[in-house]
Amino acid sequence: MTTRPVIVVEDDPFPRMLKAFLDPTIEPQRLAALADFFAHDLPDFAGWLANLRAMAGPLYPADVRLVANQDALRAQLPEAGAVVSESLDIGADEIALAPKLKVVQKYGMLLRGIDVAACAARGITVLPLRRRANISCAEHALMLMLALSKKLHRLHGKISIAQLQAAGYQPKMFDSGYTPGSGWPRVPGLSILYGTTLGIIGFGEIGREIALRAHAFGMRVICTQRTPMSDAEQREWHVEYRERDALLQESDWLCIQLPANAGTRNYLDHAQFAQMKPGAKLINVSRAQVMNRDALLAALRSGQLGGFALDPQYEEPGRADDELLGFENVILTPHVAAMPRQNGLNDFEDLVRGVAGCLK
Repeated sequence: MTTRPVIVVEDDPFPRMLKAFLDPTIEPQRLAALADFFAHDLPDFAGWLANLRAMAGPLYPADVRLVANQDALRAQLPEAGAVVSESLDIGADEIALAPKLKVVQKYGMLLRGIDVAACAARGITVLPLRRRANISCAEHALMLMLALSKKLHRLHGKISIAQLQAAGYQPKMFDSGYTPGSGWPRVPGLSILYGTTLGIIGFGEIGREIALRAHAFGMRVICTQRTPMSDAEQREWHVEYRERDALLQESDWLCIQLPANAGTRNYLDHAQFAQMKPGAKLINVSRAQVMNRDALLAALRSGQLGGFALDPQYEEPGRADDELLGFENVILTPHVAAMPRQNGLNDFEDLVRGVAGCLK
């Protein structure tokens, strides 16, 4: 009788899917929920799952054990051949508990919390994963910045004199005998990203992906996080570290990339909005709850905030009468920044190939 390999997986919304993919004891309702979750991008979930299991080699069938915290992780390590972690620590103490451990898969590209040297000393492979959903969120953030700077949400489809006039503009052709023809819609307040300063609050996986793209646009990028960054890290990511208050005062654009928890709720409040550079624009593709809604609305009404874009919203689903929809300088999208689902599916395929290769 073949013993199934023990894979210990952090019980986080995405990594926990591995139990459904690789463990044949999974309950049918979980598989049905996942089929629904992927359906709009992957109609044939059953076919995809069969292909994944066929390529999984020694990983299917597996005994996948979900762990919610550090103590639960330690309890399962004595039998673990592989660990998949998003935020749990794998240090010398954990390695000492895991005589069978061959591979640690980080569900992300930053190896925080993993003692790479201690793993190497024991012959344990450490695998990072640059998640496509994080890349997609960064692309979405840049798209929102570009849309606000070019007023795309106001100008889309408005190509006639009548349409532009109805939108509040005063279009008029120029004298082409003396001037170029561009700009005849006479839309004021258009801008470019080049040469402006982007401040990123929370320099994790998505914050770094945003920084890479902003640098490519010729933006100056500053950032803040709980712990100061080394000079080497700043050079690697083309950023300058700032304390929060200084960052708020310097930024023309602000991206806040924080998880929603008790410590980050209302992180941006009336006092922080007042510190921002007048007319700065704010982008949030993390969680709405990190901004105090009343403070946000007040900053938009006063003009202290020159533009705002958000994905996801304060409520899901959102409301058609949301007051934020009444501002001309606001763009709202319905929790689609990480899409398509194929991002996660491709990530899982890469993860399974990598871990399987270490267990052969």
